[in-house]
Amino acid sequence: MPPCPELVTPATGCGTICRFYTVKTMSILESLKIDLAGLAEGATAFSFDLGDDYFEAVGGEEVKGGAVRLELTASRSGAMVRLGFHTEGTVVVPCDICLDDMEQAVCADNTLTARIGEEYSEDDDLITVGKDDPLLDVSWFVYESIALSLPVRHVHAPGKCNPAMIKVLEEHSAARSGEGDAEETVDSRWSELEKLKTTLKD
Repeated sequence: MPPCPELVTPATGCGTICRFYTVKTMSILESLKIDLAGLAEGATAFSFDLGDDYFEAVGGEEVKGGAVRLELTASRSGAMVRLGFHTEGTVVVPCDICLDDMEQAVCADNTLTARIGEEYSEDDDLITVGKDDPLLDVSWFVYESIALSLPVRHVHAPGKCNPAMIKVLEEHSAARSGEGDAEETVDSRWSELEKLKTTLKD
């Protein structure tokens, strides 16, 4: 199901029930609106190259940019459509240590089930699009899939962090360590005073 004949070109197929399309033009967010009513029965596959323009347009806070390949398969059976998403590539995120941008590899597989119904609604497992406007916008779902595939901690390879920031962090760490030593000294003095107090009572 091409969303618009002039916007896609057929690619190599995998049989009579599977059709492939590669999006060539159109704004990236518009191209990620899937016309469920226009899908043929069986499987239809799409591929998208998600670059900096996509990440800027979608407006997520965690990922600043990247180059990610999205393979999307939509399998329709009547009013029900099962969508499979495979994303793979690299994204630009801030390093947790020095805060400079860094590249992080990503790879994720996710699925989504949708159907054509009377009006738009969604729950945890199923999205319903109205038959009068059967477009399903998957742009944010794709972004969330990418963001959730990131490791909990992302840092530069050893030696690649911003040296100026590392120096500031080391100085701050040394200062805090010195404060800890001073507190220990104060604590030991209080301990000696407690001993003296006990001796006087005796």
